[in-house]
Amino acid sequence: MKLYPIETGNFKLDGGAMFGVVPKSLWQKTNPADSNNLIDLTMRCLLVENGKKLILIDTGLGNKQSDKFFGYYHLWGEETLEKSLARYGFTTDDITDVFLTHLHFDHCGGAVKWNKKKTKYELTFKNATYWSNQNHWEWAVNPNPREKASFLKENILPIQESEQLKFIDIPKDNYLKDSPLGFDILFVDGHTDKQMLPVISFEGKTMIYAADLLPTTGHIPLPYVMGYDTRPLLTLNEKEKILRLAEQQDYLFFFEHDVSHELCTLQKTDKGIRLKETFNFLDIFGR
Repeated sequence: MKLYPIETGNFKLDGGAMFGVVPKSLWQKTNPADSNNLIDLTMRCLLVENGKKLILIDTGLGNKQSDKFFGYYHLWGEETLEKSLARYGFTTDDITDVFLTHLHFDHCGGAVKWNKKKTKYELTFKNATYWSNQNHWEWAVNPNPREKASFLKENILPIQESEQLKFIDIPKDNYLKDSPLGFDILFVDGHTDKQMLPVISFEGKTMIYAADLLPTTGHIPLPYVMGYDTRPLLTLNEKEKILRLAEQQDYLFFFEHDVSHELCTLQKTDKGIRLKETFNFLDIFGR
């Protein structure tokens, strides 16, 4: 197995929305805001090369939305999905599987693109199987008013209409061992229904792909929960259990939205579980 961090681009969101009820005087210590109260975020995906499978976990925002839409999210930087894949010698046609942690636009927008004439949408990864789960898919195609703006039809329906979509079964305990993709999957419900977090064992280490359970290292303290979460008290409960497990087992967290930090470990303190060390991917995996 080989792992590659895939940088798909950067954006900005309101810091208050990203930290919910936590006062700015606290969250700005780890995630400083600009004059418009916006904080820098990234959309870092993960490529897993496992035998004949080349699995992309999440796809970033993509580039098919309007300039007005992108203007809401203040895109910045030069990274793209295609550039990042090319850095490791791959193209979108090489991807065999696309694993979508959930269907919010900043996680799945890159899964679908315009055709060359911009007359219709097509799948970005034409040779790939797209993976979700039935519960979350139904949640996304029949969205509640709170999440409706995050579940965009143009990101979802082209996948649904293709013959390339498969669903992963959800076990009763919300932890799937040995999924069809070769890694374990942890299902969580606080941010959105049945978000899927890959748990990958590699080179003697175990890494949890944090997705939106922990968007950044600044979200590690339990009360630091996004205003976007549909069930914030459930997020608190899920975070507590997963952070405790990760600290006890010395797991790594891989961050999708943290601009400065790709990976971290945790430690127990008098104030609860907190950040221990941060690492670049190369520090741990040497590539």
